[in-house]
Amino acid sequence: MAAKSWSRRRFLGAGAASGLLLAGCSAGRHGRPRLRVAITGKGEGDTRLLFRAAGIAPKGFDLGYSEFQSGHLVVEALNGGSLDYGGMSEIPPIFAAASTIQSFRQIAVAHGDVNNQVVLVPKGSRALSIGDLKGKRVGYVRATTSHYFLIRMLEEAGLRWDDITPVAMGVSDGAAAFSQGALDGWAIYGFPIQRAIATEGARILRTAHGILSGNYLVSAHVDALADPELAEIIGEYLVLVQQAYGWAAANQDEWAGIIAQDIGVPRDHVVDQFRRKSASYELRPVTDAAIASQQQVADLFFAQKLLPRAVDVRPLWDARFNPSIPKRG
Repeated sequence: MAAKSWSRRRFLGAGAASGLLLAGCSAGRHGRPRLRVAITGKGEGDTRLLFRAAGIAPKGFDLGYSEFQSGHLVVEALNGGSLDYGGMSEIPPIFAAASTIQSFRQIAVAHGDVNNQVVLVPKGSRALSIGDLKGKRVGYVRATTSHYFLIRMLEEAGLRWDDITPVAMGVSDGAAAFSQGALDGWAIYGFPIQRAIATEGARILRTAHGILSGNYLVSAHVDALADPELAEIIGEYLVLVQQAYGWAAANQDEWAGIIAQDIGVPRDHVVDQFRRKSASYELRPVTDAAIASQQQVADLFFAQKLLPRAVDVRPLWDARFNPSIPKRG
């Protein structure tokens, strides 16, 4: 079972080789301070791309970007001191909370779409519901939202985890396996969905709407939060991110074209995904509801024996930036 094969060592040891880290970088051009920021995935999740599209740039500080394939690698980089700021789903920090190292705090919520988190089936599949995946090979990304919503979907269909053949693999390996016909289903998120639909005739079996909260967590390294200059920069950066989200919501046609070019699919497929959105992205403050949502996820992972102990997520949160997060324009 996946629970037995998952270990803290594998979780924490995966990051350094997979992320493009900018260790020890704190000064930008002309000696200006630099905020080291994580980029996870391509397309809509790439804040660097969004800033360029919206014509947004920081004043008085620079941004040093590092690219990662998943949120648990962002957590590893934060814990290793290679990042000041990063985003991830509710799930990767839970595994860190179950370990002895939590060198970050969750300072805001980026609330967004959950219809871009789905179970895909290949062209020609006869599956009409999650229940039809019984006995089938289903890919997922361990310790991510796809892991969580696949567990929940199976439960709602009256199935256990061992009623399918779960195949844990990274995003790129999952895309290759799905393309080659090695998977009967694929629990996945983000731009690979549009690619698989556009290039391979894949079909969405079910979205994560009604299961996922739509909360993606904005986190910062504890040393950056303790540094008055960096903490001020983080507050300014949050304002810029909210402005960029406002631009994306107001310019969806233009943004769809930019994303389509970035991920290499026809624009119509991104436009269709935008039409099916459950929500457009916006920053939200830390709230009791956001904390409770993450706690619910942590409790499920513990019940599934994917965590070595029960986790209280409250110490991971820091609400100091709540007053400075503007309403999305």
